[in-house]
Amino acid sequence: MNTLIRKLTVNIKPILGLTLIAASAPSFADQCAVDIDSTDQMTFSKNTIEISKSCKTFTINLGHSGSMAKTVMGHNLVVSKASDQAAIAMDGMSAGVEKEYLKQGDNRIIAKTKLIGAGEKTSTSFDVAKVSDGTQYVFFCSFPGHASLMRGDIRLID
Repeated sequence: MNTLIRKLTVNIKPILGLTLIAASAPSFADQCAVDIDSTDQMTFSKNTIEISKSCKTFTINLGHSGSMAKTVMGHNLVVSKASDQAAIAMDGMSAGVEKEYLKQGDNRIIAKTKLIGAGEKTSTSFDVAKVSDGTQYVFFCSFPGHASLMRGDIRLID
């Protein structure tokens, strides 16, 4: 019996060590995605998104933990250059709820989610090559009146 226990202990140690190393290392997929919640109080759960330069694509998962419908307190998440945000939001107001408060075919938009309401989730993925060093990028909600509160910065990191 003691011999069996010693053999098991010797064989398990390397496996246990590798398991601990794998569990402690950040997953590549985790570095190339972020989860963000939106609320009825017109807030996002994050005010900064950091994107690793090693990512080819980046995914943003958006949830709405509030209780209001999307026609009353809907949220989306739009990625653009900071210099384009105000114009995108203004054009979006004219587009209306049926177009999710975004001008169709707007090439200033790098990425966008659909407009969601209470309990809904959505996501968007984009090519990280569309974001470059030296330019300020933001994410925001284009629902009328939300962009001033529901806005954050996007940064590329090593």
